[in-house]
This record gives sequence, structure tokens and C-alpha cells, in this order.
Amino acid sequence: MSPEEPTTPMPEETYDRSFDELRTGFTAAVSHELRTPLARILALLDSTDLPGADVQALIDQARVEVEDAGALIDEILFLSELESGKEVVSLGHTAALPLLEDVIRAHADAAARADVELSASGDPLVDVPLRPRMLRIVAENLLENAIRYSGRGAQFAFTVARAGDFAVITAADDGAGVDEDAIGRLFERFYRADAARTTRGTGLGLSIVKHIVVAAGGDIEVDGGPGRGLRIRTTFPS
Repeated sequence: MSPEEPTTPMPEETYDRSFDELRTGFTAAVSHELRTPLARILALLDSTDLPGADVQALIDQARVEVEDAGALIDEILFLSELESGKEVVSLGHTAALPLLEDVIRAHADAAARADVELSASGDPLVDVPLRPRMLRIVAENLLENAIRYSGRGAQFAFTVARAGDFAVITAADDGAGVDEDAIGRLFERFYRADAARTTRGTGLGLSIVKHIVVAAGGDIEVDGGPGRGLRIRTTFPS
């Protein structure tokens, strides 16, 4: 082969370039997401110098923004640990239904304030290849997503079943749903459907859910539509 002929990149080179592009894109997205709460905090603090400003109320609002930024940073770090393999996902098995029922009890007050009815049912003997902490993170993110976005009067349910050699956990609500063109993007980092932009949230919850499920050898699928609620089905090898 002559020196002028182009060489075919080695697989390692292709991988490195793809990884660098992914890392660069993630860093840019993180920077963008952090600028918003920081800008709001600065605006609130600057407003304390205005004549007649309610200083205590502005400080309280700034404190909420700081807490939201802290939650975002925590989830970014957790997702980074998952992707780097530092956070072990599959280490033993966990009975699903008792843990889901515990998560529902812990979120009962928040659900009542949002007027969302919660329930969990299914086979109590079904377990999944996740540590209890990881299953709890999955359940909490799915449940909190429904509380925030399904709408008042909605019903949300976890169901646990066995399908052949697989354990299946379904999280479904009958609420507002999302546009069908948004369904395929729900697991993207920082993606928030139009209806979700008016509520607080990091945009990382469902991305974390998918990463945990896939890391445990499972699969996740979602369906729904406007006025038809949202149904997220996770399947694990038993």
C-alpha cells in the first residue's frame, strides 16, 4: 500500500474517537444544565438589593435552587459511576414486590399532595438480579416521574409477574401521557418533554433507570400517548 492511500482506522481508534465525542457531548450537556440553576440563584441574590425586596423570601427561593442543583450534581455523579462500572448493579437477587410496596409507602404523602393514587400488586416470590439499593433507585425514579407528570386524579401501579424465564416489573399510569414523538427520547440524558419543563426535575431519572436495567442484563420498553398515560415495562432474566 502506497503512503498516499488512506488507512482504515483500527477498531480501538474508532472506539476512542466515539468515546471522546460522547464524553464531550455529555460535558457540554452538563454545563448547560448547571448554568440554569446557577443563573437563577445569582438573579435571586441580586434581587435582594432592590428597594422593597422581600429578602427572606428571595433567600428561601435561592436555597431551593441550591438544593435542586445539588440533586442534579448527585445524579450526574451517580450516572457517571454506573457508566464507569464503579457502581455494581447486579450483586445477588431482590424480591421485587415487598421493596416496591415499601417505596410506595415512603412516597404516600407526596402522591397525596399530587392527587395520584399508588398501588403495587403481583407475585411476591418474583425476584430480580439487582441489589436492593439499585431496585429502589429504579422504583423511586419511576414512581417520582408519575407523581410529577401524570396529573391530578391519575392512578399509578407497579405490577410484578413472571413470564417464562423472565421477571417483569411494569410501572403504568393512566394520566396525561406524552406525545408519541417523545416516547423514543424519554431515556435520553436531560431530555424533558414539553409538559415536564414547567416542573422540577433533573432529566436524568429515566436515563438512570435504563442504565441500571440494561447493566443487569434486562430490557426496558415504553409506550403511551397523549391522554393514554405512560407504561414502562422492565424485563429481567430470572
